[in-house]
Amino acid sequence: MKIFVTGVAGFIGYHTSKALLARGNEVVGIDNMNEYYDVTLKEARLKELEKELGFTFIKGDISHRHCIETLFQEHSDIAGIINLAAQAGVRYSLIDPYAYIQANLMGFVTLLESAKTLGNLKHFVYASSSSVYGANEKKPSSVGDPIEQPISLYAATKISNELIARTYSHLFRIPTTGLRFFTVYGPWGRPDMAAFIFAKNILAGKEIDVYNQGKMRRNFTYIDDIVQGVLGALDKPAQVPSENQPPCALYNIGNNRSEELMDFVHTIEEYIGCKAKINLMPLQPGDVKETIADIETTQRDLGFNPKTNMREGLKYFIEWYKEYYT
Repeated sequence: MKIFVTGVAGFIGYHTSKALLARGNEVVGIDNMNEYYDVTLKEARLKELEKELGFTFIKGDISHRHCIETLFQEHSDIAGIINLAAQAGVRYSLIDPYAYIQANLMGFVTLLESAKTLGNLKHFVYASSSSVYGANEKKPSSVGDPIEQPISLYAATKISNELIARTYSHLFRIPTTGLRFFTVYGPWGRPDMAAFIFAKNILAGKEIDVYNQGKMRRNFTYIDDIVQGVLGALDKPAQVPSENQPPCALYNIGNNRSEELMDFVHTIEEYIGCKAKINLMPLQPGDVKETIADIETTQRDLGFNPKTNMREGLKYFIEWYKEYYT
């Protein structure tokens, strides 16, 4: 079965593609290789993927209609789409909001419009985010909770994706499933995320900025568990729950434990073997104090079972980081 993966050179896209190829799927991947973070890391991920049989890479932008329309004409036998391409990062959305509209909204609509032409398409899976819960104080966060209070443009674009996907499922009966990811980390991770920043600065003897005076909790989720959730969703296309309802679904993909941010820092210190120089900072615009996922329906429907605890996951990450950069 041929699967189209967007953002294939990204962190989750790379790992998802590796898992798809390992189980025998053919993968057609696209990435615009933008410079939001170190392009050489994206190139290194691609180099690993290109060692595998059944992998095809196209450098392109999902928001460019001609690019996607042509690609779908050439690969009209695509049976599944996993959309992981997006402009990521809560704080960066305060700096370049237009990048989020272009990638997260225009790109999303372009994919769904072109997906209508794929006669073999069985499922459209896409990345949402735990950021959609915004200022909602109820914890743990459940898919049925209100999401009318986003506190970042990034979150607003992800909420929009969920509404747009539901609309296309209703109008064109395209099965869609959105996955609300919770704080992903692991080998080959993004340099703009906490584990990467902390490891880099601690090893260099530089300060690390810890927000909200360190009084934050996160639902840290190891990449292998995220990939398990993505493949579980792909393999179970959204069904029509009742008459006149669209074939669409939403799930939380996260660990079911919320960890203290300072415990995360101290574990990295332990594995690196030196203390961090900590610069305590106030809560930043767009940030939330705590995330924790209610994954009961994800476990029931998708067989999702996160297995990697924070200590184990950070051990794997630090081992990879030291090997890759030294």
